[in-house]
Amino acid sequence: MLADLIAANRKQHDPAIANMVSAAAARVPAFAARLAAAGLDPTAVRGSGDVSRLPVLTKDQLLAAQRAAPPLGGAVAPDAVLRKLFCSPGPIYEPQLAGPDPWRWAQALRATGIGPGDRVLNCFSYHFSPAGAMLEEGCLAVGATVIPAGVGNHDLQVQVAADVAATAYVGLPSYLKALIDKAAERGLPWTIRRALVTAEPLPDSLRSRLETDVPVVLQAYGTAEAGLLGFETAPRSGLRVPDDVLVEICDLDSGAPRLDDGIGQVVATLFEPALPLVRFGTGDLSAWTVGSDQSLRLAGVLGRLGEAVKVRGLFLHPRQAAAALRIAGVSGFRFVVSRVDHQDSLRCEIVAETGYDPAVLAASVRDQIRAALRLAADVVCVADLPAGSAIVDERDWK
Repeated sequence: MLADLIAANRKQHDPAIANMVSAAAARVPAFAARLAAAGLDPTAVRGSGDVSRLPVLTKDQLLAAQRAAPPLGGAVAPDAVLRKLFCSPGPIYEPQLAGPDPWRWAQALRATGIGPGDRVLNCFSYHFSPAGAMLEEGCLAVGATVIPAGVGNHDLQVQVAADVAATAYVGLPSYLKALIDKAAERGLPWTIRRALVTAEPLPDSLRSRLETDVPVVLQAYGTAEAGLLGFETAPRSGLRVPDDVLVEICDLDSGAPRLDDGIGQVVATLFEPALPLVRFGTGDLSAWTVGSDQSLRLAGVLGRLGEAVKVRGLFLHPRQAAAALRIAGVSGFRFVVSRVDHQDSLRCEIVAETGYDPAVLAASVRDQIRAALRLAADVVCVADLPAGSAIVDERDWK
């Protein structure tokens, strides 16, 4: 049954894929060159089976292309209308095309019951990161009013939410818990009844805690580059794949689409000819499953491919960390990620060279981490570092 559902899902997208490939090859030279390198004639592409011959496009390849041909690596049609340019860790630049809800988040919001009359507290970052804009566009598309809270001042956010009687929330699940706790601490009314959370795991223990104060808490999954890729329609229901994107689970060695329930990389193909993101490897691991309604679902994010770790919704990569910590006086470092009371905690351990004041050096490193990596970290000087990875993840997601 699972193989039949996967095959049917792929087949339904064949016309959209064929039209997109033909149009995109004519508009985007870099995409035409990618097709040619794989021996694909764009006029002969009939659907998902043909584009599956394209090698998976990695984030590292996307980054290299943007550095070789800034700002977007030739991946966008020259005549495309861009409304905004965002910057994610890497840095990788993501464009926002003109038009309503370009990242397609409205589907997930509707599944959560968010729509006209709702006042949505949007607690994703509006600074460089596309997450805040993504969810805002989705909220506007379903007719909701947006409160652009961003991240930061919990006291102000819960005060505003109480003053305007916010009815819904979008953001990290851990951040929602922090706001619930802050509102209770201050004795403020809590009016939020629905929440769509994403960008970090939602263990059952945290979901149960949130549902005490927010009756409807659903989870979604997406990336900065590809937008929405999956969303719950009920708690713990698995992630339904949106109708307007081809999502594949691909073998980690060959890159071929899996037609079973094995774990592989989530690979996305959009249908936008002005921005032909085709066979894009997200770096996330998942597997196919069947929902209670007999529909095809993703089994959530089951891990990461490679060394990057997501902390408070942002990726931390050893290469980026090493570049940021090229600071005089620092002879070695490592990051340790832990989790206390459903909140991520980041510690940076550094070894100070002889002659440098540890306190001054730690303060300098703390400022550099915030500026270069956009993360807050406790910095401590240690005498020595154990052998191993530059990033150690000690979190337990139970």
